[in-house]
Amino acid sequence: MQAKSLSLHHIIKEPSIKKENTPVLFMFHGYGSDENDLFSFATELQEELFIISVRAPYPMQPYGNAWYAIYFDAAQGKFSDDQQAIKSRDKIAYFIDEAVKAYDLDPNNVTLLGFSQGTILSYAVALSYPEKVKNVIALSGYLNEDILKNGYDANDFSKLNIYCSHGSVDQVIPIDWARKAPERLAEIGIDTSLNEFPVGHGVAPQNFYQFKDWLNSLI
Repeated sequence: MQAKSLSLHHIIKEPSIKKENTPVLFMFHGYGSDENDLFSFATELQEELFIISVRAPYPMQPYGNAWYAIYFDAAQGKFSDDQQAIKSRDKIAYFIDEAVKAYDLDPNNVTLLGFSQGTILSYAVALSYPEKVKNVIALSGYLNEDILKNGYDANDFSKLNIYCSHGSVDQVIPIDWARKAPERLAEIGIDTSLNEFPVGHGVAPQNFYQFKDWLNSLI
């Protein structure tokens, strides 16, 4: 099957084990990357998953893509375009529904896997629209509450599962930022912890096998 022409560009891997209701895993790459980056995980993940790796909507020069712009200012330091991030949050939410329908997938078994900026967006989508998402794998990112839907903390998170991990020597997103996510998630009733690995801004092999095992018990 070829990837269909939908609202966000993407590539797919069909499951090699067919189920009546097909679980789906969406991949969201980091800043300056593209849909091929995380797709290298696809052949190693559960064979019953339909995998969709998505390209962020904002092209960068000379190459790569972003879910939102990051600016570098001498006075303010580094800061994010939160309005653009909110637009991407809602583009992803729409795309989830669109892709689930187009590929005939199980709307009750949706997993989001994000890395870095893709994790920030995965948190934003899952907490703003928990009815669309069952599982989140949050790699090397943090929770930005400024891009969550107003009143999100009143949502029902009882069916949402979140796995978080981070490199203890991450030079791009400080681990202290990542450590705040499980604390905030606990306050809204989501029980999780941060799994730390002695790497920089990347995914260690043992990190991959840990989240694969975690997902295995849920899909």
